Parts: sequence; structure tokens; C-alpha cells
Amino acid sequence: MANGIRNNVLLGIASCIWAVMLNDVVEASHKVYPELQSLQASTVNQIHRTGYHFQPPRNWINGPMYYKGLYHLFYQYNPKGAVWGNIVWAHSVSKDLINWAALEPAIYPSKPFDINGCWSGSATILPGDKPVILYTGIDEDQKQVQNYAIPENTSDQYLRKWIKPDNNPIILTEGVNASAFRDPTTAWWGNGHWKLLVGSRKYQRGMAYLYRSKDFIKWVKSKHPLHSKALTGMWECPDFFPVLLKGANGLDTSIMGPNVKHVLKVSLDVTRYEYYTVGTYIPAKDVYVPDNTSEDGWGGLRYDYGNFYASKSFYDPAKHRRILWGWANESDTTANDTAKGWAGIQLIPRTILLDPNGRQLILWPVKELNSLRSVPVKLSNYVLEKGNHVQIKGITAAQADVEVTFSIPSLDKAEPFDSSWVNAQDLCGLKGSTVQGRVGPFGLLTLASQHLEEYTPVFFRIFKDGHKHKVLLCSDARSSSLRKELYKPSFAGFVDVDLSHGKLSLRSLIDHSVVESFGAGGKTCISSRVYPTLAIMGSANLYAFNNGSEAITIENLTAWSMGRPRMN
Repeated sequence: MANGIRNNVLLGIASCIWAVMLNDVVEASHKVYPELQSLQASTVNQIHRTGYHFQPPRNWINGPMYYKGLYHLFYQYNPKGAVWGNIVWAHSVSKDLINWAALEPAIYPSKPFDINGCWSGSATILPGDKPVILYTGIDEDQKQVQNYAIPENTSDQYLRKWIKPDNNPIILTEGVNASAFRDPTTAWWGNGHWKLLVGSRKYQRGMAYLYRSKDFIKWVKSKHPLHSKALTGMWECPDFFPVLLKGANGLDTSIMGPNVKHVLKVSLDVTRYEYYTVGTYIPAKDVYVPDNTSEDGWGGLRYDYGNFYASKSFYDPAKHRRILWGWANESDTTANDTAKGWAGIQLIPRTILLDPNGRQLILWPVKELNSLRSVPVKLSNYVLEKGNHVQIKGITAAQADVEVTFSIPSLDKAEPFDSSWVNAQDLCGLKGSTVQGRVGPFGLLTLASQHLEEYTPVFFRIFKDGHKHKVLLCSDARSSSLRKELYKPSFAGFVDVDLSHGKLSLRSLIDHSVVESFGAGGKTCISSRVYPTLAIMGSANLYAFNNGSEAITIENLTAWSMGRPRMN
């Protein structure tokens, strides 16, 4: 740790959602509904509200930092309605990342440098335990500028009050696209300077501009970006942090060394997906070079292959881990969001580690989530023949956590993999849960109605690819609801896993309108938003199934009903 400096992300998860008008061009990801953004719901519909995922009591969100014993979640929030607009920085605190207490909003537009919006940012804790927020403001000229805010009282562990000094903005739009310049990262210390990234684009090239400062006030743009990539469009919510080559701990953002790799993640405004690379950071040149083990572009590795965007990570010094927060928007219609009185959730925070293979990250729900588990229901050594499914009884299937290990007796008859199947999501659409294969599809039917009119399958399918095997993980929402107007994609990702032991594991967090799934111990993750009409509350069911010609054995399955934490 350089000079006793500790860095943490403060905000940025869902605050990377934009709708800015400049010169009649909208650099936007969220549509503005002036007639709806201040329309209060008379009641809040609870049917699809999550039980243990973070949500405020009502209205639209899209939301970390550890300080003096508390986790702080700052998130963008519309206090007046359930669609995008009227955004403030709401603020909640927790001792365990699961139970949350709401505080008053921390930041809202009030100065010339942010009068048209206080958007995404991060925080760095300076020497002396002094947090500083860096955030993007929209100024009087509709330019995106970078500002800072400091606590009114650093002895207050709740950090209730924040001050925006009058020497803002501290990073101007000189030499950059003023309508595409946002989301400053956590700063890190190296070679006598603080350094940070700001996301941008130049034409259709995604840019991670690098800035340096000795005093955290005067910032100078580097001659070259830390990294850029052609034909990727606007880079939102960049995140840059170190990971250990070997070990189970996370790292402070300023850590460098021979046993360290770096991760650069960006949120793609065009696709509404995120991708990341693992690579090498060269501090002397302030250059990041991705490894050639994955694509550096739209088809690259993702934290999550489903409904997951605007994520931020932070270092937790209390437990020596790096934690990732992501946001899932609604897949419902705007009219329904307004009618039900809320929109958007934070997904369960996840720990980040580098896979021992060095090629990708492993993500896993924070262990504190286990405190919500009830008495477990177990199933073991159960053989699923072709076309079989077995109901997992004794749990509240609409609000559950389930872990299962499948044993695959033989891979010899796996169907051949076609080299044209380069897109996992397209392949899932082609080879859905009801399309019989050889080794798979097998997995879970979550949020299922009694007669399977509705269900969200999460499943594996295994192919033979030369002398190796290709594993597909799908979370397919196409049969999730009888409502036809919904967005119901067949999300999917490939799983880089060794099948020499003939086993595959799956964990799914099921919470009324969200299913978060983690394949092979967190190598591939998929989050889906779904809105069943029959499989709700006590009428939801959970099944394990196999629609492949080869028998699959449930070696071990454990399921828990999940309790409700204290939530704001």
C-alpha cells in the first residue's frame, strides 16, 4: 500500500445512466419521460418486488465505500417517480452489505457546475482517512465536467453531509468530447501522482482518458489514454483495479507488484453490456496492455452475460476483498413501471478473484448473504433420465437460494459444436431448454407455475469441440411470463471449465423478479429480470430437469428459503 493510501469506490453503479441533450444530439441511454418522471404512484405493487435485493421503498433507482465500520451505498434515485428523472444521490448504509438503513440524499444539483445533473463518480480515501467524491456534473452550458465533494464532518461515520467546494470543476472538457466525458474512476497512487480514468469516445473509439494530480485538485490530462479500442462506441463507467495472480484476497487500488495483474472494465453505451480484459499495467508509461487470452471488444469477457450494467467495484479493507456491485434495470414496460411505483434493483454484491487459469475473473455472492438462509432442503444422488424433472419441495421457491452439483456419467455422446456458433446468446435461442440434446439441456426450472405454463430455465448444454468440450450456460426468459409485451431474452455465456471430473455446479439466487445464476463456481454469471403472472409468491415452484438423451445425476442439491433483510 503506497504511503498508507487506501482507495475505495463510492458510487458509480447505476449512476452511469444518461440522457443529455447537446446541439440537438442525444448522448443517451435512458429515455426521458417529462410527463411521467414526477408522477407518484398511489400504491406500490409488491408482486414482483424483490425480497432480499436492494431497493428503496418506491420509485426509480439504478446505486459503495467502506468507512469507519460502515458500507456506504450511494445510488441515483428519482424521489418523485418510477422513471428516469429528478435524479439525486441517495444514500444508504450497512454493517453487513445485506441490511440497509436509508439516510438523507448526499448530493443533488445545486451549483453552476452541476446544475443540470449530478451523475456518476467514485471516491478515494486520502491519507488521514479523508474521503473525496469525484463525480460528473452537467454545467450551465450542458458540458460534462468532473467535480469533487468532501464530507462536512469526517468524524461522522455516517457521512451525512457533503460539501461541493466553489473551485469546481477540477477537470474540464479541454481536448475531449464535451457530451461524452463522464464517470471518473477511483484514483490510485503511483510515481508521485494520483491517477484516474474518465470514460469517453472519439468518433466510435472507446476511450479511457488518464489524468494525473499531485494534490488531488489540479489535474492534467495525459498525452495518451490509458487504453482505447476502435468501433466500441462510448465507454461508460470505466473501472480499473489490480488482482492477485495467486491468492484469495482482493487488493487496494494502488497496489502494484510482480504477483499482480490488472483488470479494465467498461460499460458499452451502444450494446448496454459490459466487457472486461485482464492485462498488464505499465506504471512508468501509464499504459494498459490487455492479454491476448480474450477479445478486447464487444465479444469480450463479461462480469455477467445478462441484465447487468453500470457496475463498480471497491476494496473492502475490513475483510481484504474486492466487491462488485451491478445494477439491473427493468424488462417491463414504462407504463407498468409507473403503475407499480418502482423500477430498478441492485444485484447482490459479489467478490472478485482472478481465476487460477489467469484468463478470467471469478465472481461469487458475498458470504454475508448466507445469513438469510433458512433450514436447508437437500437432494442427493438423484438420477435424471431424459425428459425427467423433479420438484424441490419444502422451500419458498419465489425467494430462494439453490446450489446444485451435477454429475455427468459420460461425455462421449456430446453433440458436435459448430464453429459458426460464436454468439452464446444466439445459440441459447437456437438450442433452448426444450430442444433435446445429448448431454443437456439440464439444470433448474425457476419461478415455474404448477403446469409449466411459465418458467425461467437456467441450464447447461455440453458440446464436443475437437478434443475438448464446449459448455453453454443459459438463463432463458422466453417462457418466463404469459405477458407478451415484455422483453424476454435468452441470455447465455460459454463456461471455461475443466470437465475431466465430470461435474458441473450451478447456484441460482431467485427473488420474485430476478434470477442471478453462477455457473462452475462463478466462472460464468447470468442475471435475468422476469415477471411471471402465475408463478408468483406461494404459487412459484422450483424443479431440476434434464432434456438430454444422456442421464444426469444430481450429486448434491441444497436449497434454502431466503429471509427478508432490513431494507431502508
